[in-house]
Amino acid sequence: MDDIIESLCKLDLPTCLRICAGTDGSVTHLLELMTGQVVRVKTRQQQVIEAGDKIAELLDISAGDAVNERIVLLCAGDVVYVYARSLVPIKRMPAGMEYDLTRADIPIGRILKEYAIESRREIDEIEVFESRVFGEECMVLSRKYRIIHDNMALMWINEMFPIDSRWNL
Repeated sequence: MDDIIESLCKLDLPTCLRICAGTDGSVTHLLELMTGQVVRVKTRQQQVIEAGDKIAELLDISAGDAVNERIVLLCAGDVVYVYARSLVPIKRMPAGMEYDLTRADIPIGRILKEYAIESRREIDEIEVFESRVFGEECMVLSRKYRIIHDNMALMWINEMFPIDSRWNL
């Protein structure tokens, strides 16, 4: 974690973005505190896939296992703050969680809270690059992390944050 903090502090980023990218807690909750608005989730893609070798390695599961893949945008008002892709092994979901994860636009942090899942986030990688995930070419800060529950990866998440003035909150 110290390497992550050091990496983020070296980047010229608005403070609010640095806080969201470096947290080991809920980004949704932080965005609501920073913007004073309820954060909405807009689901862009939702499907169950078979884990290939790369996904199996990320989640420490077997190739071929069923994985829920979800791509969402986190928005406060009309502003999109985060693009996120999550991978969740179906066999590790607590009873009922699969329904909530696949039926509606509910943030993962709220789902974890609803099911009283004790977990921790382990940030694996932070990088900056150009991307079009926000509709036009822009610089993004990307972070990849795992949500660990019972010493196993419950989820793998890649969040991307646009590096621009929307973070001057």
